[in-house]
Amino acid sequence: MADVITYREAVAEGLAREMRRDPSVVCLGEDIGEAGGVFKTTVGLLKEFGPERVWDTPISEQAIVGAAMGAAMTGMRPVAEIMFSDFLACCWDYLANEIPKVRYMTGGQVTVPLVVRTANGGGLGFGAQHSQATENWALTVPGLKIAAPATPADVVGMMAAAIRSDDPVVFFEHKGLLASKGAPPPPDHLVELGRAAVVREGADVTLVALAAMVPVALSAAARLAEEGIGVEVVDLRCLVPLDTATVLASLGRTSRLVTVEENPYQGGWGGTLVSVVADEGFGLLDAPVRRIAGECVPLPFADALEEQVIPTTDKVVAAVRSLAAY
Repeated sequence: MADVITYREAVAEGLAREMRRDPSVVCLGEDIGEAGGVFKTTVGLLKEFGPERVWDTPISEQAIVGAAMGAAMTGMRPVAEIMFSDFLACCWDYLANEIPKVRYMTGGQVTVPLVVRTANGGGLGFGAQHSQATENWALTVPGLKIAAPATPADVVGMMAAAIRSDDPVVFFEHKGLLASKGAPPPPDHLVELGRAAVVREGADVTLVALAAMVPVALSAAARLAEEGIGVEVVDLRCLVPLDTATVLASLGRTSRLVTVEENPYQGGWGGTLVSVVADEGFGLLDAPVRRIAGECVPLPFADALEEQVIPTTDKVVAAVRSLAAY
């Protein structure tokens, strides 16, 4: 394997590894076959595995997710692609009312081991209906696991864990990260869902991020280091299960907490994390908690306006700097 792999290539690699390992894994979605995916994240799968295991579907999110649910209930491990995460709204009844509740309502007699992959997030000027970070939608539904990798290696490792999970997983692939490069994952790479990673150590402030906000957090930390402020960056990787233990352990070292999330401030995952910290780690805090999040407005097309809405390195630097001086 090459010495670097793109995030985009890692998606196809992660899928291919699990399809080779387990013949019950199938992929379905719009344009995932011959076209290799609208974001080129399923390149090579049709050629290797054939139309029996890579299914091009009509443009119907309900049909895609409904078929995946039926397949999962009858012994397969389907991976369904919803092209943009905004379109999860089109199949929301399946995602919110059916898939996460079957195992519970049948007393464990029926499991739904499926993955819904989707291209998430903004920063590319795709406008209000194709740019949302919708992790917080899924977060409101008990019974769904939520994964959102930030690096190519994590894409592969977390994809393996998601496909092997006996519970349904919503797997958010960030559009803004697709071209980013990273170290290739080792063979049999597996990243347990619900385990955060400390991706930079620091003694002054804990900065918690997810997906495309992880590189933003790291760039802010690098700038703040020049001012003598040590920022510890935690990549949550998953929202369900939520690794609060890693965050609290970091807070024990730094005593200050900032969260940076792309989804809107209103109802964002940061609010949940912060409430856990207030409940279980209040004694660790030496300053108020700060949340940096997307603005509560539909996302604009214009890049200059979109930059006002989504968290940026500058916004993170300013918030952390003020907190360090508290």
